[in-house]
Amino acid sequence: MFVVQSYLIAVIFCFITMLCWGSWANTQKLARKEWRYELFYWDYAIGVLLMSVIFAFTLGSIGSLGRSFVRDISQADFSNILYAFTGGVVFNAANILLVAAIAIAGMSVAFPVGIGLALVLGVIVNYIATPLGNPILLFVGVALVVAAIILDSVAYRRLPGQPKSVSTKGLLLSILCGILMGFFYRFVARSMSSDFINLEPGKLSPYTAVFFFSIGVFISNFVFNTIIMKKPFVGEPVSYREYFKGSFGTHLIGILGGIIWCIGMTFSIIAAGQAGFAISYGLGQGATMVAAFWGVFIWKEFKEAPEGTNSLIALMFLSFIAGLLLIIISRII
Repeated sequence: MFVVQSYLIAVIFCFITMLCWGSWANTQKLARKEWRYELFYWDYAIGVLLMSVIFAFTLGSIGSLGRSFVRDISQADFSNILYAFTGGVVFNAANILLVAAIAIAGMSVAFPVGIGLALVLGVIVNYIATPLGNPILLFVGVALVVAAIILDSVAYRRLPGQPKSVSTKGLLLSILCGILMGFFYRFVARSMSSDFINLEPGKLSPYTAVFFFSIGVFISNFVFNTIIMKKPFVGEPVSYREYFKGSFGTHLIGILGGIIWCIGMTFSIIAAGQAGFAISYGLGQGATMVAAFWGVFIWKEFKEAPEGTNSLIALMFLSFIAGLLLIIISRII
């Protein structure tokens, strides 16, 4: 299987993760305006699973390092398969709760509380499990990225039409989302061998772990997404019949969104062999700022923002860049 063997390549892979995780949601904007998120999310889950299978039989099966995908599955302990699968279930629940929090409380609450909490918890739990890197530089870097996320939320709060008061329900959903999002990565990491070249018996390779993670996302979608289809957070209920009325192009866009996200997840897990799970996860969650970049420069979401918002956005990106640099060099110094 393909294994990253230098820290520089690992950092590049983490940046690709950041780009993918910060960009996949744009595919929803490209779908039909009347195409509901609940329907889009089915195609997204299919795309995640499809891409994990492609990686498993390509990068996960070539070369002489590690174990091929089929051989890895044949020797895997059920407990480790269950860990990776559970990671997918936990992630899916967190992702749907994030959508709910945004719908109820707006991005200005959901992102700093949900994603900010996820970033802090995710780095802490993964660093405790695998303490790689200078902890002071790492956590100062994380704090700067969280500060950037908060500045992003303040900028969004200034936009016309954003909620001016904080919804208690939205706040609670954001907290729950952050807790779940902060722990899903650890379940996947727990299933894997600590050495990607000389894989431990019973443990999973990165590609096998992502595959079972993706199965967890797909299967749990039949529970989570069915519930929100029948009792949506916003709008009227939708049926499975409406999903099958979607055009081939519309479904393809949703699948593309899942493929993009899964590329990011796989690259993050591959990079963790050299970067460590805490750094790999921390850099990947900088995706919020990539999403902000799309909002600012491509979708022009702030064109009607009041005076002074541009200064907030500039400070946000400066804080983000400084945080990323500290996270990166924390593995070197």
